[in-house]
Amino acid sequence: MAAMTKEWLGGTTIFAEMSALAVRTGAINLGQGFPDTDGPEEVREAAVRALREGKGNQYPPGPGVPELRTAIAEHQLKRYGLAHDPDTEVLVTAGATEAIAAALLALVGTGDEVIALEPYYDSYAACIGMAGGTRVPVTLHPRDGAYHLDLDELRDAVTDRTRLILLNTPHNPTGTVLTREELAAVAELAVERDLLVVTDEVYEHLVFEGEHVPIASFPGMRERTLTISSAGKTFSFTGWKVGWVTGAPELVTAVRSAKQFLTYVASGPFQYAIAEALRLPESYFEGLRADLRAKRDLLSAGLAAAGFEVYRPAGTYFVTTDIRPLGESDGFAFCRALPERCGVVAVPNAVFYDHQKQGAPFVRFAFCKREDVLREATFRLRSL
Repeated sequence: MAAMTKEWLGGTTIFAEMSALAVRTGAINLGQGFPDTDGPEEVREAAVRALREGKGNQYPPGPGVPELRTAIAEHQLKRYGLAHDPDTEVLVTAGATEAIAAALLALVGTGDEVIALEPYYDSYAACIGMAGGTRVPVTLHPRDGAYHLDLDELRDAVTDRTRLILLNTPHNPTGTVLTREELAAVAELAVERDLLVVTDEVYEHLVFEGEHVPIASFPGMRERTLTISSAGKTFSFTGWKVGWVTGAPELVTAVRSAKQFLTYVASGPFQYAIAEALRLPESYFEGLRADLRAKRDLLSAGLAAAGFEVYRPAGTYFVTTDIRPLGESDGFAFCRALPERCGVVAVPNAVFYDHQKQGAPFVRFAFCKREDVLREATFRLRSL
């Protein structure tokens, strides 16, 4: 584990490598998860208005501007029935990535074990390593066209050294959305073993099958859960880097203590704009889901026609595929050659695994792109 963490901390991420390859070759970049169109015009105008009115041009308050903290608390109450005091139980961060880093730095000490669902977002490993913790992967297994959590494996992974469970649902990169029953089992385990839970819910509004249920809403979880989300994926403003943490006051205070030595504050004018974005009518969120569901189906069908085995995601905006039907087995080699072979960039899933052999034949594609771009990508992939 230590060697891998040092390698990640000392080098570039797979996203940087593949995005650079896309630029060099002129390939369609379906590797990194960012939209190729901006979000709602009224939200952009809210940011411009904040700039012109001098809101956030200087350092905003450390916890975040009051308008956004209030909007986040309203969102959690309206959507999930979770009541939060915006002054003591909400913290604004420089995106969800900083929230994850600050939470782990605040709550994990040397030798503490952190359980993470594998494959996992690459910053999880780096942040656990920076905190001095030991990550313990619990692998999601592909079966019947989707990925599944083995609750027995999760329970067996808990030891006397386990400090917290780092949960991600909807899950990147597999697109798995944990069910209410699965979350109830995780909650029961956390209460039984007195564990903290840090939950990454940035794709909460991108669920196509099933429902998103915050684990903080289960009995005994409110006081032991830090919930993380962000504006980037929901509103297609990934460059604004506006994220947030909600939870019990003592947990949020701990995260703020670490966060103040990372960025201190960020994204001042954009915070005011996201406060307005969170109050958009339900039709916006429904339209976003419908648009991305159609794009998921378009790309999934195109990948299947090109010869990939496709694991159709229930959420997020990523599709995982198996390259073995194409006669390939090394995802790294496949992805590095793909731009030259057919002008498309993808990401090898092995980078999201501790045991890279388990992820070796799997490759991830992003579908948060314009429909014409996805159609062109699937046309090119058919040449495989």
